[in-house]
Amino acid sequence: MRPDAVRLALDTELAAVRRRHAEPPRVLDVGGGSGMWAVPLAAAGCLVTVVDPSPNALATLQRRAAEAGVAEQVTAVQGDSDALSELVPAGGADLVLGHGVLEVVDDLAAALSQLAGAAAPGGAVSVLVANRYAALINRVLAGRLVDARQLLDDPEGQLPGDTLKRRFDVDTLRTALSAAGLDVELLQGYGVVSDLVPGAVLEGSPGTAEALAQLEVAAATQPPLRDVASRLHALARRP
Repeated sequence: MRPDAVRLALDTELAAVRRRHAEPPRVLDVGGGSGMWAVPLAAAGCLVTVVDPSPNALATLQRRAAEAGVAEQVTAVQGDSDALSELVPAGGADLVLGHGVLEVVDDLAAALSQLAGAAAPGGAVSVLVANRYAALINRVLAGRLVDARQLLDDPEGQLPGDTLKRRFDVDTLRTALSAAGLDVELLQGYGVVSDLVPGAVLEGSPGTAEALAQLEVAAATQPPLRDVASRLHALARRP
């Protein structure tokens, strides 16, 4: 299993939810697609609602949930993040996931407002986004220097013909979350060092995977390592 500081943060948050009330944690996964996050969370005892525009992804989600024996704990809702307030109750989730969403929405402020509004007072919003500086470094290593300069200079960290509307750095992500009225409690990297280690190294040396997992979690919150991770993860709280 991939070293994962994000899951550790979510587990910690859900443990706090369980201490606050006896009911199963209510999780809303916006753009959750085929259930990469939703199914494990349901297996951990959460009630999960997944909102996604793709009927094919939601069909895969339902199939995976059934295979995992958690179909009754997962609700699939077809729709877009910009209509979230029309699809789910306001303030109904202990934890809202917006993983891989903010890079593709047309209106960033509106999307964050929708995510924040779906969280219960005191609830948390978890976002996972593409990192501008990681993308820049990858372009440099590939010899694509014009693209690297574009990523550095463009206010949104976007390239011509890009499928993403924006990439983030630590400051722009923190600012966007704060502007939505959320209190940022954790900002860490995802894929800080694990993406740099060849698979052959992990397969050929006993104990390497565990050592990498521990290093990944330790490096996740340490700048400047955090600041050049493949993606950035933030956990922010609705007051």
